[in-house]
Amino acid sequence: MLQQLKISDLNTNRKDIIVLTGAGQLGMAIARRIGYGKKIFVADWKFENAHAIAKTMQEAGFETIPFKTDISSRKSVAELIEAAQNEGEISMFINAAGVSPSQSSIEQILKVDLYGTALLLEEFGKVIKAGGTGVTISSQSGHRMPALTAEEDRLLATTPTEELLDLEMLQPKNIKDTLHAYQMAKRCNVKRVMAEAVKWGEKGARINSISPGIIITPLALDEINGPRGDFYKNMFAKCPAGRPGTADEVANVAELLLSEKGAFITGADFLIDGGATASYFYGQFQPEKNK
Repeated sequence: MLQQLKISDLNTNRKDIIVLTGAGQLGMAIARRIGYGKKIFVADWKFENAHAIAKTMQEAGFETIPFKTDISSRKSVAELIEAAQNEGEISMFINAAGVSPSQSSIEQILKVDLYGTALLLEEFGKVIKAGGTGVTISSQSGHRMPALTAEEDRLLATTPTEELLDLEMLQPKNIKDTLHAYQMAKRCNVKRVMAEAVKWGEKGARINSISPGIIITPLALDEINGPRGDFYKNMFAKCPAGRPGTADEVANVAELLLSEKGAFITGADFLIDGGATASYFYGQFQPEKNK
């Protein structure tokens, strides 16, 4: 009886490693775009999600390893990094992990989306290969929150990771609801990427963020079908593009940022929302026009 051949059986050499945190459609679209010829760790806090995405990619010819990781746990992130380094050098990092305002509590959003992302940027910045690249997925929500003071932005960008959740602005009494928590987390992501880009640059590596609008994924569908569903439907109906986006459209930009074509881009955030934020401030989606 013939034994089923695995992709790993065909690839015996140590090679560059891509680590993807967040086993969903968005992360998979990015990993598929740049993952050929590399070994890809697919990490998620639900192993069944990691396994499902890893299996889908393996059946398309990619070499993948599913891994259970809690990005809000330093010990768990360290275990992921150790496992990846045992297979080769980490040359690319993709963070697409996170929770949404409709799915989670204020505390969980801050712990995962804010602290967890800061932790990942810090730890992968220590081990990324010279010349390596990274991208983290933020959100349009961070762009629509009122401006913070320069000092507040500095604190979000540079406060030691383990002290972030102690900041006064992030205390429950100062967070109105889960959407506000989500906006704060995403604003922190963007500022954190700017600060970490300086550290990554010391080893010739680059890190950027992408802030997508409504991209059709299972998580987005939860939002659209949730309590704020009418808001989101109105958003993409009135944005210049007139529709939600797709994961592959985000992957188009991620491919640029992760490749040599983006060699002069680091510490930047790219807003990909079909013009929804532009419409929110200057078009038909302005809050006063929707009252």
